[in-house]
Amino acid sequence: MWPALRLVRRHLSTAAARGLVYEKHGEPAQVLRLQNVEVSSPLDYEVRVKMLAAPINPSDLNMVQGTYALLPQLPAVGGNEGVGVVAAIGRHVTSLRPGDWVIPVDAGLGTWRTEGVFNESVLIRVPSDIPVVGAATLSVNPCTAYRLLTDYETLRPGDTVIQNASNSAVGQAVIQLATSLGITTINIVRDRPDLRSLVQRLHDLGADHVITEDQLRKPEMKDMFKTLPRPRLALNCVGGKSTTEMLRHLDYGGTMVTYGGMAKQPVTVPVSALIFKNIRLCGFWVTQWKRERQQNREEITKMIRDLCDLVRRGGLVPPQSTQWPLEDFPQALRDAQSPFLSRKQILYMQ
Repeated sequence: MWPALRLVRRHLSTAAARGLVYEKHGEPAQVLRLQNVEVSSPLDYEVRVKMLAAPINPSDLNMVQGTYALLPQLPAVGGNEGVGVVAAIGRHVTSLRPGDWVIPVDAGLGTWRTEGVFNESVLIRVPSDIPVVGAATLSVNPCTAYRLLTDYETLRPGDTVIQNASNSAVGQAVIQLATSLGITTINIVRDRPDLRSLVQRLHDLGADHVITEDQLRKPEMKDMFKTLPRPRLALNCVGGKSTTEMLRHLDYGGTMVTYGGMAKQPVTVPVSALIFKNIRLCGFWVTQWKRERQQNREEITKMIRDLCDLVRRGGLVPPQSTQWPLEDFPQALRDAQSPFLSRKQILYMQ
């Protein structure tokens, strides 16, 4: 699927591109090295891209560790998401021009680099009038949130959605997209030292209700639904007990979609939820969704356009972030793996 990475030999120019390369799987801080990588002239359907910025996502770390569902051929450059500017195109490229901003529509391309050559088919243009961080973090989490709210239930203004991991990048995107659609959100978070500031931040994004895992389990939760419709849709990124508790509050015939498993525990579903409440259980992986639509990209193009329009209107703000030069990747990796640190770590390439 992915071409083998060509490492630059010592006699090549020092102006060559640099990337965070791993030659074996393991803990990112131990196996990633900042090295020169070869960047050739683009062939017929290829595009040379100068990367501007790329985030560090949990899936990026899992890929380096060797635990992700997709693993590129080694040696490889880390990173699945980011934004870059087109520097040159092959003679048969039709959808892109030099100067265009582009983001990946496939995983495993290796975005933690200053420059790279990619096939035209794995890139999509985005407007250059949105914030760099917004563009760099658009292709995974906001796209996931968009599909979760679009594909599983026909939601109308006034309907309710419940989700866990609400402070995650997907969770924050769900809050903002739901707000733009007039959909009420019940947002579950883990208790933490800075809980009050987190709750306020989620409310500022448009969250209607923010509760902790402990509050979710209390009998008083039923009082919420005296004035609020029970959720038609539950979004699960945790697993374990959190999933079981959310199911208790899902409406008859509702749907729970699992798109992550942060607790590394199985999804436990009471038999009564399936028999007496007719609950539907689904799974979602945005990478697979995009791959199934590579031949006909109308849905992908519309989704990206809708998200960019929302960014322009201020309805989808870039995640809070810390920006790091590529050379400072060790500290960026440490912060990306720190618990309760809700800021996205962004690698800047220029």
